[in-house]
Amino acid sequence: MAKNPTPTPTCASTPALRRRQWLLGSAGAAVLASAAPAAQAAKTKTQAHIVILGGGLGGIAVANRLHTLLDGAKITLIDRKEEHNYQPGYTLVATGVWPVSKVRDRNADFHPPQLNWIKDMVSELDPASNAVVTSSGQRVKYDYLVVAMGTHQDWSLIEGMDVNAIGQKGLTSVYPSPEAAQATWASMDAFRLKGGNAVLTLPATPLKCAGAPLKMTFMLRDRLAQSGTLGQSKVTFYSALGNVFGVKVVNDNVLARWKDLGIAVEATQKLQGIDIGAQRARFVSPEGASTEVPYDFIHVVPPMRAPDAVKNSDLAWKDGPFAAGGWLEVDKDTLQHRRYPNVFGVGDVNGTPRGKTAATVKKSAPIVAEHVVDVIAGRTPGQKFDGYTSCPLIVKEGSAMLIEFDYAGNLTPSLPMIEPLQAGYFAWLMKYRLLKPAYMATLKGRV
Repeated sequence: MAKNPTPTPTCASTPALRRRQWLLGSAGAAVLASAAPAAQAAKTKTQAHIVILGGGLGGIAVANRLHTLLDGAKITLIDRKEEHNYQPGYTLVATGVWPVSKVRDRNADFHPPQLNWIKDMVSELDPASNAVVTSSGQRVKYDYLVVAMGTHQDWSLIEGMDVNAIGQKGLTSVYPSPEAAQATWASMDAFRLKGGNAVLTLPATPLKCAGAPLKMTFMLRDRLAQSGTLGQSKVTFYSALGNVFGVKVVNDNVLARWKDLGIAVEATQKLQGIDIGAQRARFVSPEGASTEVPYDFIHVVPPMRAPDAVKNSDLAWKDGPFAAGGWLEVDKDTLQHRRYPNVFGVGDVNGTPRGKTAATVKKSAPIVAEHVVDVIAGRTPGQKFDGYTSCPLIVKEGSAMLIEFDYAGNLTPSLPMIEPLQAGYFAWLMKYRLLKPAYMATLKGRV
């Protein structure tokens, strides 16, 4: 894969290099500290059967933590997928920074001992009977259930869209898979050599990694500048919302940066359809006005909702802002289901005000595991999750902002050397080199 490495000083005595070495050491120490094994408490003895739906970061992290917290429990994980993908790395693959191999691992390598792994998908949830049904028809009973099924990418809502065509005729998306991310970089690499009209999109639904469309926009513009084709290019971001990011101070910061960089924004314009062969996108306004836009490069972000098994079950929200997407009805503070106390949710599937990032799972998975143990032991779950969400927002190769915030949209910076709305090398370093080790520590139940 072609790559544009960040230039670094070659003289070991330069102040810039010494600062980078210090930052690397400080950041590495922070990651190692966060990856230290949690203090071992006495295990809770139980014969309970705990079923975990979903074998991504949230599901495996909770499985590992429950294995260390419980003595005698049967833990079953249901998920067909055998490859584990480091999804926060997709934007690095899609912009030519990482090879695709860096986002691929094996799920089996991270499972706790004695895990009962059912390699199937869940098709039905029956919480009234404490059971789930797999796509092959197997009915699995549980005492406690952890739902970690992520999101469903609803490509069907974009007329003419074909995920299999990503990488062809300027069509890209970072979301579907490692292969799509790799194909997206191939298209971006070809586009930047000649330039042209670039269109990037944002739907109106909740998203996992809502910063990814912004990163793709910043990095596309940076690649054009590196290639000397920015002058013959136009970059426009079409948002189905009235903003580009849900936290106002971040939204305003990004819009100001884009204005300085010459990136145009079209608000309240939803991608309704696409003609891949003709390279034309159709957008619609809230009033129903339709606009066709030609493109040479387009990045498509799908509308997202809960998976069908959750959306069609009694575990989904029935009213309120999360009902339309069928998101899991959990208490936002405890992540315990509001009507079925033996059910918990972790990660993107939750119907909460924010929290669809890997960083959210890093902080919430230990809380969910502890709360499962609390309920098994007859205690009331006591810890509160604050909605922590983190987004290392790349603004160009070698520079990023580390945005951290809570349910209320308050910035919650965790590292004193990083100003959240100032772009710099340290936040880039975190994204490029240090966040995957922290992710792996979470996956293994170490944090």
